Amino acid sequence: MLRLRLALSALVIVPLGACAVGPNYAPPSLGKLAVPDAYSTAAVPGPVGDGRRWWTSFNDPQLTSIIDQALERNLDIAQAVARLRQAREGLIQSRAGLLPNVSASLGYSRNINIRGRSFGNITNAGIVNENYSISADANYQLDIFGGVRRGVEAQRGAVQASQFTLADVQNSIAAEVARNYILARSAQASAAIARGSLAIQDDNLDIAGFRVQAGLVSSLDAEQSRAQRAQTATQIPSFEQNFQQAANRLGVLTGQAPGALKAELTANKPIPEGPAAIPVGVPADIIRLRPDVRAAERNLAAATARIGVAQADLYPALNIGASISTNAGTISTLTDIITGRIIGSLAQTIFDAGRNRSIVRSRRAAAEESLAAYQSTVLTALEDVENALTALATAQARQRDFAIAVDASTNAAILARSQYRAGLTDITTLNNSESSLLSAQSGLNTARADQAQALVQLYLALGGGWDSAVPPELPAQ
Repeated sequence: MLRLRLALSALVIVPLGACAVGPNYAPPSLGKLAVPDAYSTAAVPGPVGDGRRWWTSFNDPQLTSIIDQALERNLDIAQAVARLRQAREGLIQSRAGLLPNVSASLGYSRNINIRGRSFGNITNAGIVNENYSISADANYQLDIFGGVRRGVEAQRGAVQASQFTLADVQNSIAAEVARNYILARSAQASAAIARGSLAIQDDNLDIAGFRVQAGLVSSLDAEQSRAQRAQTATQIPSFEQNFQQAANRLGVLTGQAPGALKAELTANKPIPEGPAAIPVGVPADIIRLRPDVRAAERNLAAATARIGVAQADLYPALNIGASISTNAGTISTLTDIITGRIIGSLAQTIFDAGRNRSIVRSRRAAAEESLAAYQSTVLTALEDVENALTALATAQARQRDFAIAVDASTNAAILARSQYRAGLTDITTLNNSESSLLSAQSGLNTARADQAQALVQLYLALGGGWDSAVPPELPAQ
């Protein structure tokens, strides 16, 4: 019994100090990732602020409410949560390989002599026909070359990658909600501008009609005014369509039917306006702040660990097994005789036509692919920041110029309208001034929407929307 206990204890004591084959992972340096010291586009200096709930900077309670609904109900996020749960279970399964596999069984059998019509413990021949048995087995493969530990390391990297992927999906959904909300408000504003212009053009059409009746001008003035009004009216259905599509998208993003949010979005509200600029820090911050970058780095770590898993298969595998059992004809004598057994085996692949070595080379190629994917993700993240900064600056410059154009076009339209009433100018001048005003107003509205969209783009490019110090965990069930 003492020997058996020592043998079973040896199964649990794993040689943790044994070496693990395969490369030890180290994150690539900034130089290898081609991360510059500063952005090439002008930006506000200073460290990146806390962007975990960046959408509140737009000071629009309805936008905040819709994003909160999306983060709670969105089905893409639900899928990412399920994938994280699968990765968690995979880690538990991998860790199980570090411990012995223990099983136990109970047995009972009873023989009936049908021909002799004997039924009970003793047959006519005097033979006991009942049997009781208890057995326990333990099997363990020693992780001498670290294949199991490398597998756990790889699965741990996969879990962390799934955590960061969940954060990236949450960020993307928040940004998509904000973009569609801006589109909906921009469409409403554009429709309101067109309707306002229609009201003025209706007035101009009435004036032209009066002047035609008075014989002051020909019917050409009235027809030109009528044509211009009709052209303006054709824009409104397109704006309404844009609003409907954005509202439908917002419904789906919040895990509801497409029309679920239309009623609460119907009331006209201004395009949300956030801060004019935000600090973007230095390019190296992207590696810490962007969840997609963090996920790519963890995928690289997992791919590197899988090389060790494949290399461990090239070496011998040592398996140890132990069992104890008892067998008796009655329950009272079940513990009279207990037998134990220890089995050890050493297995080594002699010939597999190069299969295992090919797997090692394949895993190395997969790690190289993951490295290239990581480098690409970092560069794409830097590109996103640069593009967002450019888009924000461009939208702000356009907004300033369009504001001047709206002011000048408004004055010109007022003067043209007054002069046409007085017969000091023709209908063409009036129509051109009204068209210029409508174009300037539409351009200013578009520039405001573009500025808001660029700000959303910049927040997303900087990895806003999650706590980079605490990766997302599974929600409580």
